Amino acid sequence: MSGGVRAARVGARATDDLLALALSRPRDALARARSVLAGRPDPHDASVAHQAAAIVMREFGDVKASVRELREALRLARLTGSADRETDVLASLGVALVWAGRTKPGLAALDQAAQRSTGVLAARVLVRRGITLVTLGRYHEALVDLRHAVVVLRRDGDLLYTARALNARALAHLAVGSTSRADADFAAAGLLFAEVRQELEAVYTVSNRALVAFASGDLPAALAYFDEAAPSYRRLKVPTTALHIDRCAVLLAAGLARDAVTEADTAVREMEQIRGRFTKKAELLLMAANCALAAGRPEAAQDWAQAAYRLFRSQRSAWWQAHAARVLVQARHETGPPSAALLRQADRAAAELDALGASDAAQAHLLAGRIALGLDRRDDADRHLVAAARTRQRGPALPRASGWLAEALRAEAAGQPGRMLAACRRGLDVLDEHRYSLGASELRAQATVHGAELARLALRHAAAAGRPRQLLTWSERWRATAQSIPPVRPLADEELNASLAALRRATRRLDEARSRGLPATSWQRRLQRLEGTVRASSLHAQGAAGPGRAVFSPADLLDELGSAQLIEVVDIDGQLHVLTCAAGKIRQFVAGRASEAARAADFARFALRRLARSRPGDDPDSALSILAVAGPRLQQALLGSAASQLGDGPVVIIPTGKLHPIPWGLLPALRDRVVSIAPSAGAWMRARAAAVPEHRHVTLARGPGLASDGAEVPLVAQMYDDVTVLSDSTAAAGKVLYALDGAWLAHVAAHGIFRADSPLFSSLHMHDGPLTVYDFEQLQRAPYRLVLSSCDSGVLAPAGANELLGLVSSLLPLGTAGIIAAIGPLNDHAVVPVMVDLHRSLRAGRTLAEAIYDVRRRLGADPVQQATAVSLLALGAA
Repeated sequence: MSGGVRAARVGARATDDLLALALSRPRDALARARSVLAGRPDPHDASVAHQAAAIVMREFGDVKASVRELREALRLARLTGSADRETDVLASLGVALVWAGRTKPGLAALDQAAQRSTGVLAARVLVRRGITLVTLGRYHEALVDLRHAVVVLRRDGDLLYTARALNARALAHLAVGSTSRADADFAAAGLLFAEVRQELEAVYTVSNRALVAFASGDLPAALAYFDEAAPSYRRLKVPTTALHIDRCAVLLAAGLARDAVTEADTAVREMEQIRGRFTKKAELLLMAANCALAAGRPEAAQDWAQAAYRLFRSQRSAWWQAHAARVLVQARHETGPPSAALLRQADRAAAELDALGASDAAQAHLLAGRIALGLDRRDDADRHLVAAARTRQRGPALPRASGWLAEALRAEAAGQPGRMLAACRRGLDVLDEHRYSLGASELRAQATVHGAELARLALRHAAAAGRPRQLLTWSERWRATAQSIPPVRPLADEELNASLAALRRATRRLDEARSRGLPATSWQRRLQRLEGTVRASSLHAQGAAGPGRAVFSPADLLDELGSAQLIEVVDIDGQLHVLTCAAGKIRQFVAGRASEAARAADFARFALRRLARSRPGDDPDSALSILAVAGPRLQQALLGSAASQLGDGPVVIIPTGKLHPIPWGLLPALRDRVVSIAPSAGAWMRARAAAVPEHRHVTLARGPGLASDGAEVPLVAQMYDDVTVLSDSTAAAGKVLYALDGAWLAHVAAHGIFRADSPLFSSLHMHDGPLTVYDFEQLQRAPYRLVLSSCDSGVLAPAGANELLGLVSSLLPLGTAGIIAAIGPLNDHAVVPVMVDLHRSLRAGRTLAEAIYDVRRRLGADPVQQATAVSLLALGAA
């Protein structure tokens, strides 16, 4: 008898905290539950062990196994004769059944548990029912349960369940738009979870606070919270499906559609591997559909949205079903023409979201308005656009901008261009405020995608009206705007600097392993992790309040040009329009298609690459014949009839973002004139105004591994008096960066790498590793003039609406007035005489654009040197 009592007491002690441990350290809880069950536990302890195991399985995604464990726990609870034990298990079973997609029996179990309990136990049941109602999108019902539960649990001093109730109540508050209440509840829940040492649930509050930051429009803070939570998820070995879903939403808002699609794909694979819970699978499919839409994959979006809709319908979740319906209509709209049936579906989705009080209702009305416009049903369109436009005066920036877009579409349909342009202007102003909150140049650039349609509406109107000054003004309004915002320099970010240094070490070790034929996989993985850390640190940067956007004035531009002329190329729905600005006038021309220009540019760069990589004895004739054809083709596509209207003075070219890497020297009309390139007319004017350093200090650096060993550097050094030369071990990234800071003229001869997949990791190869865009962004004073004798150093990746990311794009906002950079590979030997000749002209007082023109004019017949000179562009204004 006494032995049996002793065994029972030991068993009771073994299960006392097992249920709490299941949501603190799930792996430990599962191991302990199995240990208890491996013995000879009485029905009470066995019931607790099965329930704890079930909770862990539910969190780890195996919901079917969780339901089986809970049914066994319920059977054993009934054997104990304890009504409270049975009620507690019944409530857990109700949650698991709902998560398994069996909504009706799950809610019935929770209702039964609530009816059978009183006091604190009843409050605990209400917490679980409230969590389930939140999952189903029944937020107002959830708030009723959770408010009552918080009062009872606080009064009883039940810290753990009070924290759970606060966390669930915060989710409900957040869903109905009460962000301040949600954040207060999450913060309070986090403190309580920490006090009772609930590790996993404490982590949940961190990722949940990311949702509050997101809903408040603070994207850097949201990303920082997610990145703070992720290591704990991994440490506790808990599925990260919910984290992926929420992070996808933030990435989409940040304009990072490609990242969001990657995140969604990862989450879908993880969910399939772990047989994830039914409700989260539906949410994940819906998020994947949203990501696919943003990435321009409407067919995939339609498949995912349809699957999500079916799952939500089986769960009887009206909230989520209405959201899935809206996404499904949008995917169908993007894959086919508008139809009356599609409009009815959009109308129904908008009405359902309105009835639910969902914030997505405005997007549904905007979509329905678009479909109605496509069907020329003006009354229906106006009704929906009026509803969508209500968000323009309140709330976070992105919904307000969408509201102004709805107002602009409504004004356009009504034939009121003045009102339409005013709405476009207001919407873009809202997005300017949004981008000022972002510190990372990548986020600032990508966020412009949200203003693309507003800008496109205004550009279409100005082009059709034949008003070149208005077209120029609107082209400048949403072109290279990220560069006009004061940069946020992350100099004091120790984590970022440490990660950049580690990245250089890893790159060097990777290169060494490859050169010796040794396995390099581990170093490659380490490099990828470090790149992720660097990028994450950058994205967390908060924006800084600036002086506001400078208003562009065509009159000021014309005054600044003097004898020069400026050509701005504008892409409107794939058709290129050309604006020529000179002698106090702005004229408008129609050129070719953007696709034709892109093909001709690819054709030309292919030939230039062949010449750059040619060796003595190679026949250059075929490459030269390609260039002879490519030049006129480029001119016709890019300039059209505007080419014959150019005067004799210098030319400033403002290409579109996607047409930036053009070998402009190949165009017949530009071959014999001074040409410079800028991302916008505003950027060119700012470069003109850049302060010239008092001291004419010159910095020269050469990296390792060049076939010529950077032979131009010692020759150029002889031309200047005040000069610093960095080579070999002194040409380390940190030393080069320090020497570049504030230099009057800098020249770097190094291997250049352009990263199309991640342009801010484009780099110059220095002695200790890559000098990346992230490094350049930390300069306090960018060099006034910079010559990059490096392959691909001038290649920029288009981003957002009409932005550019790459090495040189980071320097112009920091005060660099002019840059010489290459839009392709450079022949290491041919570049030496080209660069020496370039500096002769600079030494004589010529600008960068004039100097590269002098070089091309003085070149002999060597085709490789000619290709080298054509591949070099003068960027900026110095």
